[in-house]
Amino acid sequence: MRKTKRYPVQNSNSLWQIYQTISFFTVFKNTIVIIIGRYTPFMRLKNWMYRTFLHMKIGDKTAFAFMVVPDIMYPEKITVGNNSIIGYNTTILAHEYLIDEYRIGEVKIGDEVMIGANSTILPGITIGNRAIVSAGTLVHKDVPPGVLVGGNPMRIIYTKDQMEKRKIGNKEE
Repeated sequence: MRKTKRYPVQNSNSLWQIYQTISFFTVFKNTIVIIIGRYTPFMRLKNWMYRTFLHMKIGDKTAFAFMVVPDIMYPEKITVGNNSIIGYNTTILAHEYLIDEYRIGEVKIGDEVMIGANSTILPGITIGNRAIVSAGTLVHKDVPPGVLVGGNPMRIIYTKDQMEKRKIGNKEE
């Protein structure tokens, strides 16, 4: 189960009540920063903008590829470790607005993680160190350290032990 906090709503779907949960000006500022960041080719500048204006926790040498979309409403709930790569057009969500409730959860991405292009990471997820998420994956549950996951629904493709055996096997050939 994802680690999210649930907030029930009444009288309309939760998205109609969005500005009762977060300031319009915060969303507007975050939108501007994210739009600029999506198109910025300079990793240091992009990371500085995300740390400074969105209050994201981003480790050293982490790279957000072109068109990555961090959560627009709660980006401060996103943590990415050192030397990780977030692939092209990936979306990292820390919130979800539903009919009867909205949910908010932290997203924790470890060190040396590789997330493939066009992936979506849902709120309340932890991705362990050295994990690999293949392109186009919907990350709907935690990812253990050192594994390769992929698909929709996401599943483990290789465990950490299988990955180590493949590395050793390739070196001996």
